[in-house]
This record gives sequence, C-alpha cells and structure tokens, in this order.
Amino acid sequence: MSALATAAPATVRLAASQTHGVNGVALAVFVFFFLAVTVMGFLAARWRKAEQSANLDEWGLGGRSFGTWITWFLLGGDLYTAYTFVAVPAAVYAAGASGFFAVPYTILVYPFIFLFLPRLWSVSHKHGYVTTSDFVRGRFGSKGLSLAVALTGILATMPYIALQLVGIQAVLDVMGVGGGEHTNWFVKDLPLLIAFAVLAAYTYSSGLRAPALIAFVKDGLIYLVIGVAIIYIPIKLGGFDAIFHAAGKALAQPGAVPGKPRGELTSGPNAQWAYATLALGSALALFMYPHSITATLSSRSRNVIRRNTTILPVYSLMLGLLALLGFMAIKAGTDIQGNPQLAIPQLFEDMFPSWFTGVAFAAIGIGALVPAAIMSIAAANLFTRNVYKDFLKQDATPEQEHKVAKLVSLLVKVGALVFVLTMDKTVAINFQLLGGIWILQTMPSLVGGLFTRWFHRWALLTGWAVGMLYGTLAAYGVASPTQKHFGGSSAEIPGIGEIGYIGLTAIVLNIVVAVVLTVVLRALKAPDGTDETSPADYTADAGEEGVLTDLPPATAGAPAGH
Repeated sequence: MSALATAAPATVRLAASQTHGVNGVALAVFVFFFLAVTVMGFLAARWRKAEQSANLDEWGLGGRSFGTWITWFLLGGDLYTAYTFVAVPAAVYAAGASGFFAVPYTILVYPFIFLFLPRLWSVSHKHGYVTTSDFVRGRFGSKGLSLAVALTGILATMPYIALQLVGIQAVLDVMGVGGGEHTNWFVKDLPLLIAFAVLAAYTYSSGLRAPALIAFVKDGLIYLVIGVAIIYIPIKLGGFDAIFHAAGKALAQPGAVPGKPRGELTSGPNAQWAYATLALGSALALFMYPHSITATLSSRSRNVIRRNTTILPVYSLMLGLLALLGFMAIKAGTDIQGNPQLAIPQLFEDMFPSWFTGVAFAAIGIGALVPAAIMSIAAANLFTRNVYKDFLKQDATPEQEHKVAKLVSLLVKVGALVFVLTMDKTVAINFQLLGGIWILQTMPSLVGGLFTRWFHRWALLTGWAVGMLYGTLAAYGVASPTQKHFGGSSAEIPGIGEIGYIGLTAIVLNIVVAVVLTVVLRALKAPDGTDETSPADYTADAGEEGVLTDLPPATAGAPAGH
C-alpha cells in the first residue's frame, strides 16, 4: 500500500543485527516456507493453463479467469504487502497516532472503488484492455495521454517493488543472516540475491498465476501471526493498559524536532488536517496503481469485483490490530538499533519461541514476494502494451507481446534490486513517497473517463503535467530531521495554511487545470480524438461461457457520458 510508506520514518538504514548470532531454528522454518512457496510458484504455470497460453491475457492477467476467493486473496496479497506489515507498526512505534491513518484510508477506499471498478472491468474485457493506459487510449483517442499514464505507473511502481525487497532484508537482518555491515558485500546480500532470483524465475515462468496461488499461503500465515501476536504479546507485557501507558509516556518525551514531543498517543488538533488529507488522498490513490488494476482485471466477472469490495475490508480489521504492535514494541523496550523498521521483526524475535518467530518471518518474507511479483507483472504489461506496441512495434503479435512482457518483468525486478543494493534506503522510501503523489495524478483520466467523455484529451494531459510538477517540487521542499529534501509527503496547503497531503493538493490543482482548459479547448473546437467505446461497454458482463453480454436495463446502471 503506497501511502503506508509515507508514514514510515525516514531513517531506514538497515542496521546489522549480529549481536545474537544466527537464529538457526527461525531460519530453518523460514527456509522451509520459502522453499514451499517456490515450488508452488513454478507449479502455478500448469494451474488453469489455457491451450493457447503465449499471450498477455494468460501470462499477465491469469486468463481473466479468477473467481471471488482467488481474487480476494490476490488483491489482499497485492495491497497488504510485506512493507505494510513493517511500516505501519513502525510508524506507530515512532510517532504514535499518525501511523493509524492507514486504517481509515483502507476503509474509505472500498465504497470508492465499488463505483468505478466494475465499469473498468466491463469495458476492459469488452475491448481486451490489459492496462489502464489501454483504456485511456481507447476512450480519448490519445497515445500521448496513454503514454503519460503508463510512464507514471511504471515510475511509481519501481521504488514500491524495491521496498518489498527492503522488507525481506529487514527480516534477514534480524535473523542474523548476511554477516553484518562490514562483511563482503556479496556475502552480506547473498540471501537477498537468492530470494530475488527465485522470485524472478517463477514470475517469468508462471506469470500472474504464481502470486495468485502463493497468496493463499501468504494471507493464511499473516492472519495466523497477527491472531497469535495480538493475544500472546499483551499477556506477556501485562495487558493493554500497561502497553498504552508505556506508549503514552514514551511518545511524550522530546523527539528529533527541538521543542516537540516524539509523537502523540491520540491525534491532536494540529495534526488533524494532515491525518485526514493523507487518509483521503491515499484512498483515492490506492487503486490507481497498476498492480491493483492488474489483480482486478484478472477476475472473471464484474460481480466478482463487487463482492470483493464488500469483503476486502476484513483486511482493514487486521491492519488495525497490526498497528497496535508498534505500541507493544515500545512497552517491550525493543532494540531497534536506530532503525524503526526493525521494530516488529525484532519484537517477534524477542517475544516468540524461535519456531514461531520463523513462521512470523516467513509471513513477512512471503508477503514481500507476492506483491513484488504482481507489481513487476503490472509494470511489464504497461511497457509492453503502451510503449512497445503503441510506439515501437505496432504490428506486434500476441506471442511477441508475451515474450517482451516476460523479459521486461525481469528488468523491472533487476532495477528494483539495484535500487536496494546501491542506494541509501532513505532515498528509496522517499522516492516511494512520491509514488502516491504521482499515481494520483492519473485519476482524472481513468476515473473521469469511466463516467464522462467531457474532458478534452489535451486538457487532461496538461492537468497531469501540472499535478506531477507541483507534487514533485512540493515534496522536494519538505525537510525532515535526517534530510533536506523529500523528507515527507505533507506540506502547507496553498490558500488554507494548514499542513496537508501533497498528493491531494496536486490532484485538486490537476482537476482545476483540466476543467478550465477543457472549457477553453471545446470553445475553440480543438480536435478531440476518437472514442472507441460505447455506453453498453461499461455494463457488459461475462456469460456462462465467459462471453461478454450486455446487462438488462434494470441492473446496468447509468450509461457512460458520450
């Protein structure tokens, strides 16, 4: 979840954790589960395999055949990532109440997506769209606007994949694997290199079917670990009264900013604008990400999407319980070695028996592999359809698209790995902060286009450029106690004077520019491109044999604006 990382403190230097040596039992359990999901990843290539599998629909969208439960696990594994389970409680550990913004935002998002995701599914299946950029090109007749949406998606996804690898690295660090900061770089990073190679291999082989199958294991382990942790750890720490008392006392102590406390147990009046705008902006951005759309389009009917918007909030309950682990880490006096990202892995190692520590670490590690695979597939789909086919080889065959997508998925993961191994993790996180701001700027083209054709393509492109420029420059100007630039995702809202989420301010500016320019361009009768969709396309559903049919008028909903 993109904005979860925005709440994470900027200090993400993975400190060595070798003082206690390698936790052999935990490592053995971790390796067992890792090998198990690796086998599943390769076997997934034969799962639901079609006769003609060498095409982007089969490799990149799982044949568009997943039902309610597979889609639920896939979306859950996609949205609630390993870094989610590290960053949310780490934010609560470091700053208190502000870290809980993730809970309301994952509640707000589901009514929002109920309105537009079924329409996107229908029109995408009707026309064979694989990406949101495919839809934007077809709706507005603009390859330039489609390219802008595609490049934004790839740009926002890259550091997000890198952060999944950071999550794996945090777990390996706490287990004592790698030899410490002063060890030869190859030996130190060898475990991560192995995990990357395995992930790359089964994603290349099985496509979206691999993370879809592994998501069952990932989510099962996560639910098990959180269920045990929320009961077992408070018992060991003297109950929730003691936990909240210790957290309140610790957060009231002076923090990194002179004259201000470390954080707040409950959100104060000065933080409410930032909290509310971050929650709302994050909710609007979540399903703009390519990996969210990839998982959505893999489902077999629009009703699957509707059902999932009603049952996915179960994950939000789990997220609320997970956030409380940050307070537990404060009460336990967890040694984070200057890096709050280690708070929860270290808490698990301190509190659990070694064998269950291994289970918990496996949940986090596998929780990184599933979304990293989906993200790399989503980025590969975007490049293949909206860069390679639209601009480099317009007559590309389905087999050629399939080959290019598989190769690009490897390149994307290599790029993410280089990001992790060569750059300061602070930089990685703060580039990911930009991810949420950037991807939100594609919303007018995507969501607006699903309901109306009124916006002019040039106006949307200009609004996107203005939002991207403002958001990037505003984030660049945010300082933190540890760095001068890209130190956070909140800044003063122009005209209001309150501190708020930069992405929300940028999208408002984006929409205003798009509206004003649309009025001007329509008055000038500027050429508007060709819309290849029709109103019925937005309500079409799959019949018994998977053939798209038009819904009866009683259930079709309002037609798209034309």
